[in-house]
Amino acid sequence: MHSSATGWGNGLLGVIIFNGSLPATRVAVGDFSALFLTSARAVIAALIGVVVLGLVRQARPQRKDLVSLAIVSIGVVVGFPLLTALALQHITSAHSIVFIGLLPLSTAIFGVLRGGERPQPMFWLFAVLGSATVAGFAFSNDGSASLSGDLLMVAAILLCGLGYAEGGALSRRLGGWQVISWALLLALPLMVPIVIWSWPSTWSGVGAPAWIGLAYVSVFSMFVGFIFWYRGLAIGGIARVGQLQQLQPFFGLALAGWLLHEPVAWSMIAATALVVACVFFARQFA
Repeated sequence: MHSSATGWGNGLLGVIIFNGSLPATRVAVGDFSALFLTSARAVIAALIGVVVLGLVRQARPQRKDLVSLAIVSIGVVVGFPLLTALALQHITSAHSIVFIGLLPLSTAIFGVLRGGERPQPMFWLFAVLGSATVAGFAFSNDGSASLSGDLLMVAAILLCGLGYAEGGALSRRLGGWQVISWALLLALPLMVPIVIWSWPSTWSGVGAPAWIGLAYVSVFSMFVGFIFWYRGLAIGGIARVGQLQQLQPFFGLALAGWLLHEPVAWSMIAATALVVACVFFARQFA
C-alpha cells in the first residue's frame, strides 16, 4: 500500500510539473527559434544532470543500457520538445493540449510493444475511437487548427510515449533521476553544436516571458519533472501510474486559458473529455 501510494504521489507531482510545459513552450517560441529552444533546454538540463551525477558519484550505466537511454533521448530529450516547439508556431497551446490526451495511450502501446503484453480486443476498440476523436477535432474548423501543427503534435505524442515507456522500465534498475540524467548527457554532444548553430543573432528582442518559459522547460519540464515521473512509473507501475496523464489535458487547458488568455472552446473541452474516457477504458483492457 505504501509503495503504491508513493508511486501515485510521485507520478502526480510529475504530471503537475509537466502541465506547464506546453504553455511555457508557446511563450518561449515567440522570441526563440524552435531549434534553439529545444537544444538550449537540453543543454541546460544536461548540465544540471552532470552536476548531480558528479555530486553523488553515480556509477556509469552498463553497456546494455545505452540503447534504452538512446531511445529515451530520442523520445523525450529531442523528439517531443522539438516537435511540440515547431507545432506551437502554428497552433495554440490550448489546441495542442487536446493531443496530450493521447499520451497515456501512446505510452501503453509502446509498453505493449516493448513488454510483449497482449491487450484484449476491446483495448484496440477504445484506442481507435480515441484516435478518431482527436483526428476529428484536429481537422475541425475551430479557428486554431493547422495541418502541419497537428501532424507535428501526433509525431510528438508517439515519440514521447516511446520515451516514457522505455524510461519507466529502465528506471526500475537505474532510478528515475539517473535515467533522465544519463539520457540528457548522451544527447549533449548533439545538442551543443545545435545551440551554437541556432544561437540568436541578437538578444534585444527577447522578452522576460520568453526567458521564463526557457527556464521552466529547461529546469522543470526537462529535469525535475522526470525525477518524479520516472520514479512514479518505476514504483507504481507504468500502466497504473500512467493513467495520471489523463488529468494533464484538463490542467493544461486551465493553464492556457488562465496564463496565456487563450480561448478554450467548448469543442476542445468535449474532445479532451472523450479522449480521456477512451484512454481510461482502453487501459482497463490493456
